[in-house]
Amino acid sequence: MAGEMQGKVALITGGGSGIGRATSVAFARAGAKVVVADVVAPGGNRTVELIRDTGGDAVFVQTDVTVSRQVERMVKTAVDTFGGLDCAYNNAGIEGPSTGLLDCTEEDWQRVLAVNLTGVWLCMKHEIPAMVARGGGAIVNTSSVLGLVGVPFIPPYIASKHGVAGLTKEAALEFAAANIRVNAVCPGSIRTPMVERTMAAGTTEKALAAPQAIKRLGRPEEIAAAVVWLCSDAASFVTGVVMPVDGGWTSS
Repeated sequence: MAGEMQGKVALITGGGSGIGRATSVAFARAGAKVVVADVVAPGGNRTVELIRDTGGDAVFVQTDVTVSRQVERMVKTAVDTFGGLDCAYNNAGIEGPSTGLLDCTEEDWQRVLAVNLTGVWLCMKHEIPAMVARGGGAIVNTSSVLGLVGVPFIPPYIASKHGVAGLTKEAALEFAAANIRVNAVCPGSIRTPMVERTMAAGTTEKALAAPQAIKRLGRPEEIAAAVVWLCSDAASFVTGVVMPVDGGWTSS
């Protein structure tokens, strides 16, 4: 709904493409001032251009969510530029290699966990004090449908996304008294660069859509709508929820 985020400041990691870009644009359309964070500068800057082209207000800050000082700078950018932080969408993530548990290297394991799980923890560690200073806020983390169910041959991704689901619940309980709500979304197969890489490697679109009752790939904008709602006053009594947005995958 236009205007539902008027006067709010929103921070989105992984905002340079896919779900992160769609969510950055959705927050701006709802009236928020947006901080777009991504490790890849051209994508993040393009997202800012898209927002500004439609009259929105946004800045880009290049950020590796595995590096604490960069995450701290990211949050400081939101506070210094726009006066505070009200909403955060911790979305940055990588898929990692497709290997069995025994063939997964320690380097691959640690890299996926560092981005997908430790990165979410670091973001909340720095976002929450800024929200406390603001009198409250709302955080959404990206887990995955694969944070709710298991499939073989991507063990670090599965572990990281299950970890995000648990971390979200812990944070929701710990910071409810500070008027900070923490939820997670669990996307199914969404038409993003990550899924397009999977298709380029030989998995068909039909196979990716098959577990979903709706039998199609989701759109990034469909995840964005859920994230903005979870951060809005319409969801003021919602916290600790790990929400599937998966076309019915987890209903079967």
